[in-house]
Amino acid sequence: MFQLLDTQTLFLISLGSLLLAGLTLSIIGQKTAFPRVTLLIGFGIFVGPEGLNFIPNLVTAQFDIIAQLALLMVGFLIGGKLTRSALNDFSSAIISISIGASLITSIIVTLGLLLFNVPLPLAIILGCIAAATDATAVFDVVTQSLGKSENAKLNQFKSMLLSVVALDDAWALILFGLGISLVFALSGGSEQGLLVHAMTDIGGGVLLGMLLGLPTAYITGRLSPGKPVMSEALGVVFLCGGIALWLNVSFLIAAMVLGAVVANFAKHHDYPFHAIEGIEEQFMLIFFILAGATLNFEALQQIGWIGASYIALRIIGKLIGGFIGAKLGNVNQGTQHWIGPALLPQAGVAIGMGLVATSLMPEFGSQLLAAIICSTIFFELVGPIMTMQAIKRVTNTR
Repeated sequence: MFQLLDTQTLFLISLGSLLLAGLTLSIIGQKTAFPRVTLLIGFGIFVGPEGLNFIPNLVTAQFDIIAQLALLMVGFLIGGKLTRSALNDFSSAIISISIGASLITSIIVTLGLLLFNVPLPLAIILGCIAAATDATAVFDVVTQSLGKSENAKLNQFKSMLLSVVALDDAWALILFGLGISLVFALSGGSEQGLLVHAMTDIGGGVLLGMLLGLPTAYITGRLSPGKPVMSEALGVVFLCGGIALWLNVSFLIAAMVLGAVVANFAKHHDYPFHAIEGIEEQFMLIFFILAGATLNFEALQQIGWIGASYIALRIIGKLIGGFIGAKLGNVNQGTQHWIGPALLPQAGVAIGMGLVATSLMPEFGSQLLAAIICSTIFFELVGPIMTMQAIKRVTNTR
C-alpha cells in the first residue's frame, strides 16, 4: 500500500499518524489506570512488522537515532532531579537501594540460573545484565502519575525512584565489566581491557557532563535574561550526546551529570528543564511506539527454560534487592515494599550489553540474545504497569 508514495510523503504521513496515535493513547492512559508506556509499546507491536505491518521500514530504520535523542532528554531531566537538597534528604537511601537492587539482583539471577544447570559464563553475564533498569519507561510512568495526583509522599517516592534509576545503569555497567572479566579469567583468557572500558565509559561520561555542565549553568539564560530559549537547552543536550558518542563514553550518564550540574549551579533559573520538557513529550511518543514495532518476536520460539528462568529470577531479585536496600536505607514501609516492583522495566541498556556479550562469547550467542529479547518484551509490557502500581500503593500507604 506504500509503493505509490514517494519517500518524503511516506515519512511525513507516517510520522504524523504516529504522533496522533500516540497522543490518543496518552489520553487513554490518563483516563484509565493503564500506563501509557505499555499502551504505546503494545500499539507499536500491533501496527509494526510483527502485527499489521503498517509502519514502513523507512520509519523503523530511524529508531536508533530517535532512541538516542529520547534517552538524552530523559537523562538530562533525571539528572535535574539530583539536586543537593534531594540528595541530602535521601543520599544514604538512594545509594543503598541502588546497590541492593543491582547487586542482589545479579547474585540471585546468577545463582538461580546455576541451580538450573545453566553454563557458568552465561549465568554470570545474564546476572550482570539483570541489574539494568529502563530509565525512559520509569521516567514516563512517574511523569504520567504526577499528572493525576500530587502529594508529599508521592513527591518523596518519585524523587527517590528517579535518583535510584540514575545510578542503576551505572552499577549495571560496572557489574557487566566485572562479569566479562571474571568469565574470561575463569576460562583462562584475559579481557581486563573490557573492565577498563566499562570504567572509562562511566568516568568519561561523568567528566564530559561536568565539563559541559559548568559553563552551561552560567551561560544559559543570559541571552534572554532569566529564561533560556529552547535552542540553548536542546543545543547543549544534543552536543553532549554527540561528543559522548564520538568519545565512546556513556551518553546517558553524560546527560544525567549535565542535568545535575545545571540544576545545582544555575542559581539564576531552572528553565533549561522546562524547555526540554516542552519537546521531550513528542520524542517519547515516537520512541515507545517504534520500540514496540522493532521488537523481534522470533526470539520467543527460542526462549526455553533459560529465558523463562531469567525473567522469574530477575523479578525475585528486584523485589528482594529493593526491599533490603530500602530497609538498610531506613525509608518508610511503603517504599520498602514497592521500590523493587517499580524498578522492573528493562530495555535498551540490557540489549546493548547483550550484543556486546554475544560478540565476545559467540558460543552462547543465540541463547543469550533470545533470553534478553524475550525478557525485554515482557518487562517493557509488564514493567511499567508494576511501576505505576508501586506509585499508587506507596501513595496510599499510611
